[in-house]
Amino acid sequence: MSPVEIDIEAIVRKRAGARAKYIPRFVFSALRRLIHEDFLNVYLRQGREGVDFCQGGLDYLGVTVTVEGLENLPAKGSPYCTFVCNHPLGAIDGVTLGAVLGKHYDGEIRYLVNDFLMNLRGLAPLCVPVNKIGAQSRNLPEMVEAIFSGRNHVIMFPAGLCSRRTNGVVRDLPWRKTFVIKSRKYQRDVVPIHFVGQNSDRFYSVANFCKRFHLPNLAMALLPDEMYRSVGGHYTLRIGKPIPWQTFGPEKTPMEWADFVREEVYKI
Repeated sequence: MSPVEIDIEAIVRKRAGARAKYIPRFVFSALRRLIHEDFLNVYLRQGREGVDFCQGGLDYLGVTVTVEGLENLPAKGSPYCTFVCNHPLGAIDGVTLGAVLGKHYDGEIRYLVNDFLMNLRGLAPLCVPVNKIGAQSRNLPEMVEAIFSGRNHVIMFPAGLCSRRTNGVVRDLPWRKTFVIKSRKYQRDVVPIHFVGQNSDRFYSVANFCKRFHLPNLAMALLPDEMYRSVGGHYTLRIGKPIPWQTFGPEKTPMEWADFVREEVYKI
């Protein structure tokens, strides 16, 4: 497979459809600078794929990661698990999980991700795209069933969005219950993971501004720049003990169990 570079103008025009003709040219120039298009494309031209794409991304950024609790990972050949993690960064956290878990399980991992990330061809082999709007949304239930019934470990960020800062504390938004329901149905133990890190003050200010005034999630456009700011950074990944799937009994609702696991993640 030949490497594919990011062309943010082409991506935006495709997603905007007929409305794209109203977007001024300077907007595309600003977006190229914001996402550091040239910087990303230098790496994408290497043509890495899968787990190698994840590890190579960390190396390219000069990011180092301390992993605590590797002994808690189920052994290779064990029944497939669901790995759930808080989502403080939006890029480095996901890439790190792909590198660490992908190496441990010889690439037998799959992410449930926003379909926008499918533009990164090197990451695509590990991903099942999720888009709750448009034609793909009709197939979403089948796609979720397929990934949980398949022969891969599943990686999820159940919050769906990056962590937000509320009253000075950076934490995930409430977690969705899908991982509880599907892990119980397919008898997958749940492995909680805590990624220690946070984005810039600017990111949280924009995110809170959008929430306050009911605007689209403009903070998402800042995530490539947040990743660029992480160059040379160091982070910590903490892996907790697996939670048996039998834990998720009828004494709590799936949403309550999701909140329970979320709190367990922050205790690690």
